[in-house]
Amino acid sequence: MAIGEATQANVVAQPLIEISDLSKRFQTRGGDEVVALDRIGIDIREGEFLGVVGPSGCGKTTLLKILAGLISKTSGTVLLHGTPVEEPRRDIGVVFQRPVLLPWRTTLQNALLPVEIQGLNRDEYRPRVLELLELVGLKGFEEKYPFELSGGMQQRNAIVRALVCDPEILLMDEPFGALDAMTREQMNVELQRIWQESGKTVVFITHSIPEAVFLSDRVVVMTPRPGTVTAIYDVPLPRPRTLDVMSEPAFGSLVTSIRHHFDAIGSLD
Repeated sequence: MAIGEATQANVVAQPLIEISDLSKRFQTRGGDEVVALDRIGIDIREGEFLGVVGPSGCGKTTLLKILAGLISKTSGTVLLHGTPVEEPRRDIGVVFQRPVLLPWRTTLQNALLPVEIQGLNRDEYRPRVLELLELVGLKGFEEKYPFELSGGMQQRNAIVRALVCDPEILLMDEPFGALDAMTREQMNVELQRIWQESGKTVVFITHSIPEAVFLSDRVVVMTPRPGTVTAIYDVPLPRPRTLDVMSEPAFGSLVTSIRHHFDAIGSLD
């Protein structure tokens, strides 16, 4: 495994999530066994932004669903603060590729949905939701319905929904994959700001190597199925990052190094 040089700050930080020897196997309808993940091992540090890249079908989304407690693992361990993750938890938020907003609910009502599902006091969480909507740039759109919002605004609404119960970790599965290129770049800048202001730990799944490098403290590179970790790269670029960083030699060199892992199977974005 190729491991980049860790920064001093990252060496000091203690793992928030420990993934050890994690494997996942599925049974097909024909009775065949498919190995989706094979002995994954990653320590995720508190407060870091961890990007995960890999080809389609390598198990990235499966890994995220296991981290979220949405599906079971076959073997290995996933620990959050030393406690096994075996079911959905309030301290883990998830954002999927599509925002999946309820069309009959306003921006505010969609953001409050987890509060209602968990039987929490709606009035107590309303000030937090309003604060989060302002944080993501949706102040003034509280009473708008999804059809009145752009794709980027809908995804911001989904991010607020994931943050409303104040999770420690935010899992994001290609959240900007359905957006046009310009909106996607804008959302990358916005997500960086939201992450820095919220202080959350983020695990970000993407097919885009430049996107992963722009956003991340470290980038995990996964192999084709069965998915395993073939390399982890530190991203020593200073923050906050602007889109201009993409034209810098250090950025291009890191993107090229990661892309070389996929030369035999076709490059990622």
